[in-house]
Amino acid sequence: MHTPDPVPAAPTAADRKRWTRYLVEERAEAHVYQQLAERKNGEEREILLELAAAEGRHEAHWLELLGGEPAHLPRPGFRTRMLGWMAGRFGSIFVLALAQNAEARSPYDEEVYATPAMRADEKVHFEVVRGLAARGRRRLSGSFRAAVFGANDGLVSNLALILGIGATGVGSGVVLFSGFAGLLAGALSMGAGEFVSVRSQRELLQATEDNGPGDAAASDLDIDENELALVYRARGMDSDESLDRARRVVSAAKAGMAMQTGPLRVPASDDDEHEIVGSAWSAAISSFLLFASGAIVPVLPWIFGMQGNAAVLVALLLVGIALLSTGATVGVLSGGPPLRRGLRQLVIGFGAAAVTYLLGLLFHVGVG
Repeated sequence: MHTPDPVPAAPTAADRKRWTRYLVEERAEAHVYQQLAERKNGEEREILLELAAAEGRHEAHWLELLGGEPAHLPRPGFRTRMLGWMAGRFGSIFVLALAQNAEARSPYDEEVYATPAMRADEKVHFEVVRGLAARGRRRLSGSFRAAVFGANDGLVSNLALILGIGATGVGSGVVLFSGFAGLLAGALSMGAGEFVSVRSQRELLQATEDNGPGDAAASDLDIDENELALVYRARGMDSDESLDRARRVVSAAKAGMAMQTGPLRVPASDDDEHEIVGSAWSAAISSFLLFASGAIVPVLPWIFGMQGNAAVLVALLLVGIALLSTGATVGVLSGGPPLRRGLRQLVIGFGAAAVTYLLGLLFHVGVG
């Protein structure tokens, strides 16, 4: 465990300059958390406001050492300014993911003028921000994964198709037609697959919802000893939780809440209650559009009349930028290094395209 050096008797000009930098950074970070809190409610809002208040306490510490507000304040660092700009314009997930990385690099571990409480605060802040970011990632993971998968699939598969066809020596018109055929075939395949997947999932869940003849008998069950609890135990609950839930359902039935047309619906487990299965058509259409949005990118040079090596180079440039962007975005959201994730996407995409390009050269047909 690091033990800070003893505090010098007389602070230097460099010390005061450093305190001023800490002051503006703490003030800017507090503003970021306040902006995020304005876009939230409930528990997340309270947590963000507590973080802002803690940054305010740190700010007060440096103000006290400086003897009041300095006459001239530097600008916050680029990262903090970027966080502030994003906090006012975008959702919190991107900001929190970046803030998580920023909180992991606290300068107070080596700062002799920082108090032990401030050093502890920074370590706790990292865990708090990581927890908030994890909440956002869980909410975003399904839709974001589908978006990245669909767009990247379109980018890579159509680039590979176009380069493979082009390498055989066919004319630019054939390359363009192949690109559109690949776009339409891939997008339709993605849309159809997503439609079948979501429809099958909905049908599977519907098959597990009804309790059949047991529903009508809910009000006649014994509250203390009833087999309804077995339903919940079969769904993964422990015995105490399942019995408690069953008692509440039976009590509601005996109180007359079951007087309705149709059978009484017995609630599923908490996980089941929050299981959201979207519309099969909306899932199919979104998958179609996401794939198409990626697949159109490598075709653009030929759409605008380019041919030969120039069209290939422009297609590689456009797809490379798109792959780097999606990879970097995944890196930001996952808390990983954006550049490394972007380069990984680029290598995978270009690697797949290189394979089909080499196959095209192997089967060169010599058509101008």
